[in-house]
Amino acid sequence: MNEPQTAAGKVLWHFTMSLDGFVAGPDHEMDWMSETTFRPNLTDEYVATTGAVLGGRDGWDHYPDASGVYGGAWQGPVFVLTHHPEDAAPAEGVTFLSCGPAEAVRIALEAAGGKNVEVLSPTIGRQLLELGLIDEIDLHIAPVLLGEGIRLYDNPGGKPVHLHRLGVDDPTLEVDVRYRPVTTAKPPAGNTPG
Repeated sequence: MNEPQTAAGKVLWHFTMSLDGFVAGPDHEMDWMSETTFRPNLTDEYVATTGAVLGGRDGWDHYPDASGVYGGAWQGPVFVLTHHPEDAAPAEGVTFLSCGPAEAVRIALEAAGGKNVEVLSPTIGRQLLELGLIDEIDLHIAPVLLGEGIRLYDNPGGKPVHLHRLGVDDPTLEVDVRYRPVTTAKPPAGNTPG
């Protein structure tokens, strides 16, 4: 989808994801993104349209820096949903919430002042999806296979969730991507990849 994001008070489940469906490595590692090239102005687009961020405690405990959202380009209210706010280290601009996900969204939307709330948690995103509170899922698929880690959507035994693709004539149209593995080995003579 190349349509620019708009600030319309939406709840966005937003992630860069590996081709095999992981949004972080096994211990929330994010170094795999360093070799990914993003569409020009993509960060600026989200910085301009985001009013608040809602994340989970696992992610916060691994990256406890609210000033690091979009590499520090975005500043605003960050909400961390947790069962144990009392043992969270206080941080400027961060509010620890101990409530249901629907209430957390209500609080974040109010703080967003008409802009979008970005959900940066696979677990909270899944819960909000089940509650019908996700307006859009924004994914940026990185050309990498991680093989293990934290999945965007992990719901064993759950029913399939069908989605409508935005910005196309047929919202059920599949997305086709083609990649070639990067290798340092040279192919045998006469066997050039096609």
